[in-house]
Amino acid sequence: MSFVKSKGFKYLKNLIIGVGAALVMLGALYKIQSWPMPSIGDMKIDLLSVGLITEAILFLFLGIIGPDKDYYWEKLYPGLDNYNKSGLQPLVAGGGASAGPSAEESQQTLNNMLTELQGMSKSLGSLKALQEVDFSETGDQLKTMGNFYSKMNEAMTSLNETVDDTKLYQEQLSSLNRNISSLNGVYGNVLTAFRG
Repeated sequence: MSFVKSKGFKYLKNLIIGVGAALVMLGALYKIQSWPMPSIGDMKIDLLSVGLITEAILFLFLGIIGPDKDYYWEKLYPGLDNYNKSGLQPLVAGGGASAGPSAEESQQTLNNMLTELQGMSKSLGSLKALQEVDFSETGDQLKTMGNFYSKMNEAMTSLNETVDDTKLYQEQLSSLNRNISSLNGVYGNVLTAFRG
């Protein structure tokens, strides 16, 4: 039955129902207007009969698989799914000859109903609190955050440029140190030559 509940099956079901209904309407139009029915080779196609047979098969199938459950109220009101488990009984039409519930059963039922009502009240309170939230300044806050992030990106770009400049400076200092070392060596050789 999981295939019957899938989106693909629902789409296919609606497609077939739509095609069948279109064939019924075209067949009725051909009959009313007394137009000749279309044919495939030597065989004439009675669109009205084909459409009605298609619809009959579909409606029979839809009657067998049963209706879909579309609304999920138990998610908003958790007690709806298990009212029999909590001791709540459905209302029955006509009093009948049965004796009424005892005082203890009535008290338990009232307690269960009160618990359910408190749960619904909390849910409604949460919805009301959400409704009262003031989002008017949110736009200004988002603009401020956008400005902050753009300034942060500018600072990071500037910092990256500074790092590149520092690397270049270090390379130049290393080159200068090598040159000074070479000059010191040459100067030392010159001094040694004059003394010796």
